[in-house]
Parts: sequence; structure tokens; C-alpha cells
Amino acid sequence: MLRTTFFVSLLAVLVAGVPQPFTIHESINGAPEGFVYAGTPSPTTEVSLRISLVQNNIIGLQEKLIEISTPSSATYGQWMNCRIYQANTQDWLAANGLTAASTSVAGDWLTIKTTVGQANALFNTDFQQFAHPETGKTFIRTLAYSIPTSLSGAVEVVHPTVTFPNPFGGAPSVHGISKTNSTSLEARGLGKRAIPASCANTITPTCIQAIYGVPATEATSGTANLGVSGFINQFAQVDDLEAFLEQFRPDIPSSTTFAVQTLDGGSDPQGPQDAGIEANLDIQYTVGIATGVPVTFISVGENNQDGNLDGFLDLVNFILNEDAAVRPQVLTTSYGQNENTVSPAQANSLCNAFSTLGAAGVSILFASGDGGVSGSQAQQCSKFVPTFPSGCPFMTSVGATQGISPETAADFSSGGFSNYFARPSYQSDAVEHYLDTPGLPNSRKFNSSGRGFPDVAAQGVNVQIVSGGETGGVDGTSCASPIFASIISLINDRLIAAGKPVLGFLNPFLYSNGASALNDVTSGRNPGCNTQGFPAAVGWDPVTGLGTPNFAKLLTAVGL
Repeated sequence: MLRTTFFVSLLAVLVAGVPQPFTIHESINGAPEGFVYAGTPSPTTEVSLRISLVQNNIIGLQEKLIEISTPSSATYGQWMNCRIYQANTQDWLAANGLTAASTSVAGDWLTIKTTVGQANALFNTDFQQFAHPETGKTFIRTLAYSIPTSLSGAVEVVHPTVTFPNPFGGAPSVHGISKTNSTSLEARGLGKRAIPASCANTITPTCIQAIYGVPATEATSGTANLGVSGFINQFAQVDDLEAFLEQFRPDIPSSTTFAVQTLDGGSDPQGPQDAGIEANLDIQYTVGIATGVPVTFISVGENNQDGNLDGFLDLVNFILNEDAAVRPQVLTTSYGQNENTVSPAQANSLCNAFSTLGAAGVSILFASGDGGVSGSQAQQCSKFVPTFPSGCPFMTSVGATQGISPETAADFSSGGFSNYFARPSYQSDAVEHYLDTPGLPNSRKFNSSGRGFPDVAAQGVNVQIVSGGETGGVDGTSCASPIFASIISLINDRLIAAGKPVLGFLNPFLYSNGASALNDVTSGRNPGCNTQGFPAAVGWDPVTGLGTPNFAKLLTAVGL
């Protein structure tokens, strides 16, 4: 790992004030669509910058992660202790006029507080203000920045610089709530395995249990912890969960609840006025599916942040700092954005952070997005738009399905191929097989050599929730991610009870032993960009991945 002396060397160069050659590190042609130039900020305006350092051993760590995540490996399941601490550099930074806000657990991120004037000098740049009229928000950014040539191999990225935030805050991947007459959604026999006919149009926990063979019996280990991340002031409501359980899981106490953790000024205020559709969905389909599994809502606030990309990083470090006994073994997140709104360097740094969390034995799941091949949301486009972080090869991307007997792809399910990340070895055969499928879109519209996503899928249309006291249906891949995460948590519970390691980073398992334990979805498409998008097909496809879960077969695949 990086040593304190490296921090000292890096920042000594930055603050020395000695003239030296600079090299442009990142640049963009102009501000993204929707942003307009809004003037020059005062040089005394305070800014907080995060410096990501190139990790000398990141390739080795990621190779080790693939090894310990592959069922055929002798070291399978031997998760790593990633709680590596760096010596305190605050005194040194203070002596140089900089304040250390935080360092990452892995030692590859450093946060400094400075002024616009000093930042302009440090990075040979010209920070400006850019407004987003539609939201009324203003951000300080630059179109290019440089670093000393001597550090060109040491610095991964400086943020925020050329990566502009999602001005809407990374809106949840959920289409909205449509009111439902609750009397038509009577609880059915939860012990029965026949799929109720109503599940063809309306999804409840009963449907998930029947479609995927999920048991209603309680988890027994008490340590198969499941984390639900919350961003952009989405708050999970205890009263709404109670009403949801009364209506859709009457076989368990309606008082069953969730723990709350906060970081970056996060909170979870209660009351109908604070009800978050996304937060309620995520909590209700974890508590309501992963029966007896400890669920924690992790609310990430907006302190020390400039967009949810910072929140992703802070969330990773927050979890890595926890003791292994309380750390979630599964984390589901329903937030993201288009890959092209994140700089390649920024995306790589965040993906590295996810790999560190994976090496610690945490299964990371993200909703793939709701725009088909046009990205996180439907938009006009000439080339297909992959989403982030679904393009990162060290997390599990979850698409959406609908219907029963058989399931079909939801037409909004985002999927495709990353323009930043190469195809990982674990999915090479599966993706190559798909690329031989007749009738694929024009190859000029996507990067066929990129990491393909999603990896898996689950139900995501007209999923019933309670929010603000109202029962209704929502659509989105963010319905699918907590459902799949809950099933993985129940598998983990059985593994722990059998004295075996948890599943951790899922993908090498899913693309090998786990592939036969998934229900292959072979019909449907994800249109966008004025095309029909990708077709679902036999085997993996960039609409539903490898398919949807079969609980009994997954148990067999993990050796239970």
C-alpha cells in the first residue's frame, strides 16, 4: 500500500511553489449539455479537492480478487482484511497551508481544502462557475487541469475538476408510483409454491417468493448483514414499512424494522412528508424478502461532497472502516448515472474502490439504469450510452424483467458495453457467445470489447410498495437490485450456518457455477437511441444478463 512518505512527496511538490513543467492530466471540450458559463469565482472561494493516487498494487489486488472469487480456486472465499491505515499527515499539511479532511482506508485518496486561487496555481488551471438553469444549481469546475510532469505517473485524478455532477443528484432509477387499490392485493398463502396469477401484472413479496423459490422461513445466523444505501435525501420510513409488512408479509411481525447508519451528514427523518419512494422500495424489498436478515439503511448526506460520486467513495470507506462482524456482506444501491458524465480517470478510481470492498468479501450490487441502451434514463442519442458504475467489472449490475411463465426483459432495462472498462476474463466466453447472435444492432453503436452489463436481473415492473401511507406500484431496475441482493443475503445466511465463507464478489461465481442456477430470460429488448436496442437471447445478454435467481439451484451451486 502507499506509504506516508508518498503523500509527503506528492504534496510537497504541489505546494513548493517552485516553477516546474506541467502536463495536462484531464481535459474536456466543453461543459456538458445543460450547463452554461456563469462567471469567474473569487480567488478566495473555498474548495475541497480529492486527489486520487495511483496504487502501485491495484492490479495485484484485483487479480487476487478474481482468484478468491472464483469457485475453482484453492483460495476461494478467503476474503482479505482491507483495513489498512495511513499515518496521520494533518500536521504536515497544516504546515503547508492545507487542511486534511480525510484519507481513504486504502490510502489512495487524499482530501484537501484550499481556495480557488491556490487551486488554480497548484494545477495550472482556471476554475470557473457553471450554472445549470433547469435546477438553479451552480458548480465550480474547469475544462482542463495539469499536474507537475514529475507526478504524471503518480496521480490518478483530481476531483471535482472536469467531471460535472448529475444536477438532479443521481435521481433514483424508479419510474414513479401509481396508486393501487389495496383490496385487490390480498395476502396469499406464503407457503404455497404456485405462482399467483396476479403476479403476471403486479409484484409483491409473495410473487418474489413464488417466482424465485425464496423461503419465507427466518434466517438463522443473525450475521448475514444486508446494507441499503440511501442518497439525495431519500429517507426510509418505519411506518410505511410496518404498513407494507401488514399488507404483504402478514406472516412476520409488522414491527420488524431496520437499523440506520449515517455519514456525511446523512439522516433518516420520519413522517409522510419525508417519505422517499426509492428508500422505501429498497427497504421494503430487503426486509420483506430477506426474512430475518439484519438490514441497515446507510444514509449518505451531502457534507464534504460534490455529487453522488463522492458519496460512493465515502460509502466504500465507511464500510471498510467497520469491523467485519458488523459490516454488510451485501450492499444494494439504486443510484448511478451515464458513464460519459464521469471522466475515465474518475470512473477508474471509483472502480478501484469497489474492488477493494469486494476483496473484503462484500457483494456490491447496483441497478443498471432505466433508459435501455440510451443510458440511465431515456434520451436522444446516436450511439448507445452505457451507465456507471455498471460498467465497472468489480460490482454486480442488475437489470429488470417482467411477467411470469416465462419472464421477459423489461424494455427500460439499461444494458450494453462500457466505453471505459475492458471485458473482464470471467465473462469472456458468455459475451463472445452473445456477440455471435444474429440480428444484433449495428456494431458501430457500441463497444463490443467493453465490459458487458447487466450481470443478472429480477422483477422490476409494477412492484408494490407503501410510501407516505399510500400503496402503489413502481417500475425500475432499482426494484430488481434489492430483490436480488436479498436472495444473495439469504444464501449467505445458509453459508454462514454451514461454516462456509459468504459469497463476496459475485461475478466470477455467477459466470461459472452460478450460471446454471439462474433462469435464462430469452425474450424482450431494451430500445433506445432510435433503435430496438439489444435482444435478449439464450445465455448472457445485455438486457437481463445471465438471468434471474432460482433459490434452490443457487443453494446447490454454492455446495449446500
